Formats: sequence, structure tokens, C-alpha cells
Amino acid sequence: MDEEYDVIVLGTGLTECILSGIMSVNGKKVLHMDRNPYYGGESSSITPLEELYKRFGLPDSPPESMGRGRDWNVDLIPKFLMANDLMGMFEKRRFRKFLVFVANFDENDPKTFEGVDPKATTMRDVYKKFDLGQDVIDFTGHALALYRTDDYLDVPCLETVNRIKLYSESLARYGKSPYLYPLYGLGELPQGFARLSAIYGGTYMLNKPVDDIVMEDGHVVGVKSEGEVARCKQLICDPSYIQDRVRKAGQVIRVICVLSHPIKNTNDANSCQIIIPQNQVNRKSDIYVCMISYAHNVAAQGKYIAIISTTVETSEPEAEIEPALELLEPIDQKFVAISDLYEPTDDGTESQVFASRSYDATTHFETTCNDIKDIYKRMTGSEFDFENMKRKQNDVFGEDEQ
Repeated sequence: MDEEYDVIVLGTGLTECILSGIMSVNGKKVLHMDRNPYYGGESSSITPLEELYKRFGLPDSPPESMGRGRDWNVDLIPKFLMANDLMGMFEKRRFRKFLVFVANFDENDPKTFEGVDPKATTMRDVYKKFDLGQDVIDFTGHALALYRTDDYLDVPCLETVNRIKLYSESLARYGKSPYLYPLYGLGELPQGFARLSAIYGGTYMLNKPVDDIVMEDGHVVGVKSEGEVARCKQLICDPSYIQDRVRKAGQVIRVICVLSHPIKNTNDANSCQIIIPQNQVNRKSDIYVCMISYAHNVAAQGKYIAIISTTVETSEPEAEIEPALELLEPIDQKFVAISDLYEPTDDGTESQVFASRSYDATTHFETTCNDIKDIYKRMTGSEFDFENMKRKQNDVFGEDEQ
């Protein structure tokens, strides 16, 4: 503890672990601490199943029909990863023409624009150009481009076209899905980035209380723990460590549902993502369903885990997710959690304290990745260059060892 670091990171959620790994690869001296005895923070995976029952205050132990408790690894916050950073609709001629336009689009080649100015033409006008109906627009904007509201419709279309292109290319990469998901749950991801940080000299301390964040003249200078102070130039942390520097930005409801069957009308898929666009259910926010199963080593044989999530809009959050619950019936067991969402009150450039945002209701990593890139830019003054990071790792390991 009694040393000086370039960066101290508090909390081992995925956002914090990725940034810790990036900073270490960039040559920074990093100390990474967590008050908990486990990795993952809010985004941890719970095992065994008995621990999940205990966490949600259920009085009974899991029934024998749930299988062995140690066969379960249940994500508290489910997220799918896009593999590359429905079919009835694909048969529609107009939508097929639109997808061909997206596939051929190259922002550096005006010949591919087909009369669209990517920096001036709105996405609403692009949809009109291809004469797409409202249901197809809802599907495209919310399930392919992964927008949470319809605000994107009236801004230049470049970002949206690139988002759809990413989805399409990710789908083409593996054929069945554009998404990746780690065996044994998302809890493995923070640990993977923690190991990356350690390889580059990062120091980790779990089960380490944080007594105080030490400030001088409005700038962070260290973190106090158990009477010792570790000094630093910059601090990264999740919102729970700096309640006085974040504000509540809403709530999200998540319902973990244990099933003994795949979701209906999904070709008995072992995993899937369902996005119910806001317009379809007269809401301001989409409803998400993420389903994984025993095939991913997160549940006992023959069991499925479906997690519903959405942004809370009323005083009756559970009633808001009824459309999703109906898709999952019958449900063996439900675990309901309503969490506050926090965001930083300043950009951290003066204090050098950089708080991450709470994980939102989405079941993909789009907003988390945006938060990571945003924090990195504010800390370093430059955009995150993934290719440069890969080159640095290749210099250390060689391409075959990545």
C-alpha cells in the first residue's frame, strides 16, 4: 500500500478490470483494489445456486429438481458480446435491398452512398428511401443497431449504418449469432482482464477496505486503507466508492428466471436474446431478455436461465416486464432485483477521479464499451486505439500466444 502508483482502480466490475488491463498494457503502474473477496462487483456470477437463494432472501433451499448447486453460475447482470466489434424479414425485398446497401456501404467511398449523405441524411430519411414499414424500423433500430430510444432517427445516419454493419459482419463471422458468451458466465471476464493487468505489473488486492479517498487542492492524491495510504495520480472506481461524486439517473429491474424448457418459438435454442422495442409495448424503454443454459455451463443439465431487464418507468416495475414474462412461461423460480442507476456528476478532468456508470438494462455491451472508451479519452486525452493495444501485446507474447 505504501507506494506511489500512476493509477488506482477501486472495484473489480468488468468496466474497471478492462480499464485496469488497458492502463497496465500502456505502461502505467496500477494498483487494483476491491472491498469484496471476489471479482466482478455488480457484474459477478453467483455460484453455487444456494448462494443465489441466500442473496435474494429466499427462505428455502433449491429443490432437488434444480440439480447440483455447484453446476450453476448465474450472472447478476447479463450481457452478450458482439462477435466482431429474423429470417422472415430478410425475405422481404425492400429490407433485403436495405441490407445490401448497408453491406456495401463504405464511409470512405462515395460511390457506395447511393444518394445518401452519411453526414447529413437522417436515418428516418434512409428508411423512407427504402420504404421500410414501422415494424421493420423498430426491429432494425433496436435489435440490429441496438438503440434504446428513437432519438437516432433524426440525426445523420452514419453511426446507425455502421452499427448495423457491425451486427451484419458479426453475424457472418459465426453464422448462427452475432454474439459471444463465455462458458461459466460473465464472471470469467473481469478475472481475464485482471490477469492481463497482472502480467503487465498491475497489483491486485481483494477483500481490502477503502477508508477514504485522499484529495489535495481538488485533486486526488491517494487512497487510504487500514491506516495506510497508497498514492496515485489518477483514480478509477465504480459509483459505490464515491457516492458524493455521482447522481441517481434512474432504476433498472432485472428478473432472473429459472426454466426447464427453451423459450417458445426459438427453434429450441440453447441461448438467445429477445429485444421488445418500446413502440411495441407502448413504453419509452425497450425490454430485454437474455437466455443461456446448461450448454454454457451456467445451469444444471436441462435447465435454462432467462434474465429480463428494463429501465423502470412506473411505480410498479414488475408489471412493466409482464410482456417478457409471458414469453417464458412456465417459470420454475424467479429472483427479482431493482437497482439504482448512477452516473458521475463531472468528467473527472479536474479532480482526476473517474467514476464509471452503473450497468444499464441492455443485454449487450454497447453502452459499457462506450463508457470504457469515454473514461479512457478523459484520462489520456486521446481516443482508445485497439490495434495499438494488440501490437503492444504482440511485442510481449507474439501473435500465436494471444
